Amino acid sequence: MPAITLFERGGLAIVDYRCEARLHERPVAERHAAFSLAYVRKGSFGYRIRGAEYELVPGAILLGGPGDEYHCTHDHVCGDHCLSIQLQAELVESIGGRDKFWHLGSLPPIAELAVAAEQVAQAAAVPGLPSPSIDEQALLLSARFVGLAAGVKGQPCRAPARDRRRAVEATAWLDTHLHQPVDLQSAADAAGMSAFHFLRVFSSVVGVTPHQYLLRARLRRAARLLAGTDRAITDVAYDVGFGDLSNFVRTFHRAAGMSPRRFRRIGHADRTPRS
Repeated sequence: MPAITLFERGGLAIVDYRCEARLHERPVAERHAAFSLAYVRKGSFGYRIRGAEYELVPGAILLGGPGDEYHCTHDHVCGDHCLSIQLQAELVESIGGRDKFWHLGSLPPIAELAVAAEQVAQAAAVPGLPSPSIDEQALLLSARFVGLAAGVKGQPCRAPARDRRRAVEATAWLDTHLHQPVDLQSAADAAGMSAFHFLRVFSSVVGVTPHQYLLRARLRRAARLLAGTDRAITDVAYDVGFGDLSNFVRTFHRAAGMSPRRFRRIGHADRTPRS
């Protein structure tokens, strides 16, 4: 798995992983060297750790502790991109994290974490020249995770392979159609299931409802456009599927803890090349 270390200092490492495993390729055992929080930017894959199995889709968070052995599987699609934040024990203790938080296995797409993770990704956007704030952004994301983890229970995926494939394919369909009005029935029709069966299957595999996934996918895309382009905020809102600007501003502020305009200023500052 090609990996590029973007930052490493003071017990913190930030690594960009781009997996090129083939479909159904036999997984190999790997081991976490630190407390690991990896944000899935693209693609999907299975994650087996401590006897449990999870399906990771865009926006999800992979978790592991030092010494944990794990396998990544590619039964539905191949090729994925993750941004991994790795913390040594002293740093985890300093931000108030407990070991058990990293034993959750994974978290489904959560708006607050996805938007914060996109900030880290944008801080690393200049090849070979990560922003000076990349460590700050990574620690803020880790602290936000710790703040949310206390109320979260790990939910391994126990759905049969056919349902897992359908749910993963449905996330890809939603990502492709997020700029359009999408309701439960249209998503279910695309998946070839009744609305109720689709809702049950999707929620059991992905960990959130189709509507929740769609909203968070829109926020992830908006965060990338705000930080990585100069498109007008109104255009960003409509491009990612929000039909009302004020609703977009409220929803984004609730997830990011700041307005889209301030998020953009921070993102553009992180993209500015340094001499």
